[in-house]
Amino acid sequence: MSESVLDAAQRAMLREVLLARRAQRVREMEALHGGESRVQHAREVLLQDGNDLTQRDADREVDLARTDQLARAISAVDAALERIERDDYGRCSDCDAPIPFERLRANPRALRCVACETAFEARRGGVRPRSSY
Repeated sequence: MSESVLDAAQRAMLREVLLARRAQRVREMEALHGGESRVQHAREVLLQDGNDLTQRDADREVDLARTDQLARAISAVDAALERIERDDYGRCSDCDAPIPFERLRANPRALRCVACETAFEARRGGVRPRSSY
């Protein structure tokens, strides 16, 4: 296994950024659902008063998509928090090159260096939508 490319202070700073982002996404999820589960929330949206079933269905789909987006963001942060405890955090998952600290500071969930991320996105048919984290 490669040695760590980050010092203790950098790791601590990135951990705090990740924890803050995770807490923010959890708050957003709670606010979106109003304390209900995802299923309960979707049901409540469908059962709302009104004559416009099409609009309620569309609202439910938007709510579910936002919930999915937030769940993916939380999961990605959790994975980064797990990686940060290992010595390979900060190394590209494709080529094992160090990921510059400035890139990790901008996106502490980064798995790849810029060159490998660019190649990865090209293989996937273009730039993927930026998820909020």
